[in-house]
Amino acid sequence: MDRRFPRTITLLLLALLAAPPAFATATINVIASFSIIEDLVKRVAGSDVRIVTIVPPGEDVHRWELTPPNVLALEEADIVFYNGYELEPWLRHVQAMADDTLTLTALAENAAMSPLTIPMGQYKGNPDLHMWMDPKGAAAYLDVIAETLSEHYPHKADAFQQRAAEAREALLALDQQVRERLQGIPQTNRTLITSEASMGYFARAYEFEYSAIWGINSETQGSASAMEAMSIQLAEQRPPALFYESTVPDIHMDALARESGLALAGPLYTDTLSEADGPAYNYPALLLHNAELLHEALGGARADH
Repeated sequence: MDRRFPRTITLLLLALLAAPPAFATATINVIASFSIIEDLVKRVAGSDVRIVTIVPPGEDVHRWELTPPNVLALEEADIVFYNGYELEPWLRHVQAMADDTLTLTALAENAAMSPLTIPMGQYKGNPDLHMWMDPKGAAAYLDVIAETLSEHYPHKADAFQQRAAEAREALLALDQQVRERLQGIPQTNRTLITSEASMGYFARAYEFEYSAIWGINSETQGSASAMEAMSIQLAEQRPPALFYESTVPDIHMDALARESGLALAGPLYTDTLSEADGPAYNYPALLLHNAELLHEALGGARADH
């Protein structure tokens, strides 16, 4: 009898016993619809998941069209985290191709935070989809992310929940930083006017009067009627500056600034992070950049050195 055979079986059994369970080593494939959601998902998921982002930094999530690499990534995904409230018009294609094995999670629609409404434009009265612009909204997103990941991968739930708790604490500190940077802006200057109505949650959180030319970027931008309405408003209300955002041309705000004799400032980052070497390379940097820009353009008191 060949004595090598039992030895081979023994070695195989030892290897199997030493190997971690399959579920513990399987890669979790997660899709984030755009860069800001990617940043928030990473704060909860850590290194336990593989994250692919559909809309890269610098691009407009409202107007993105799916690419072949996007489709390939979606075919391998287990979970898709997206904002919802129709921020991502291309998501209907994802919903059409999805089967029962793919989980689609709308963060804003499932967040424990009541939405504002879009104040003007084609979608006036619909839920305002930029909930992440208030750190409290971002914290509500973290809760949905942690819950979704924990439900699908209960063996990692403790780690997800711990990271989410730490991220919420960090957002509380971030909120305080932003608040302190903005508090020196005089009340008479606390008027915020942007191209897209993407700063409503931010304006409410930090006590600004707020207006915009159009509602969301997926509608007609800078129509004649919208420009005329803003021109009339600026003739009566003269803030220190007008603001444009990184994902829209500054042509509309530049025209209004020239016409009204007001300063033009920007870009604000609202619908995307910047590239890694830019000023809004992650979510905290985005809010702090915006706060600094408002502080400088609206006449905030100088910081003590």
